[in-house]
Amino acid sequence: MPPWRVAPDGLMLVVRVTPKGGRDAIDGIADLADGSSVLKVRVRAAASEGEANAALMQVRALGVAARDVSLLSGARGRIKRVKIAGAGAALAAALEEMCAP
Repeated sequence: MPPWRVAPDGLMLVVRVTPKGGRDAIDGIADLADGSSVLKVRVRAAASEGEANAALMQVRALGVAARDVSLLSGARGRIKRVKIAGAGAALAAALEEMCAP
């Protein structure tokens, strides 16, 4: 099961962020110990004073503007819930293509 779901006004994601990851990129899907899955995202920014969260909003891999990305939960942890406003089905299709093995 993918770590996202299509919502009427966009796409809801569960993301695991790796700060100080050397580059800003989406690295695929990972399964957690509890059986859930997350979208792995790395950012160059450090995890201090919200820098990694801000960098997450700026990741351009899906071609969406930062204003369309909002952090719903997880501001102080590595696992975050994110919403991307827009055409949810198209965004989900783009993620599926990016994360295909």
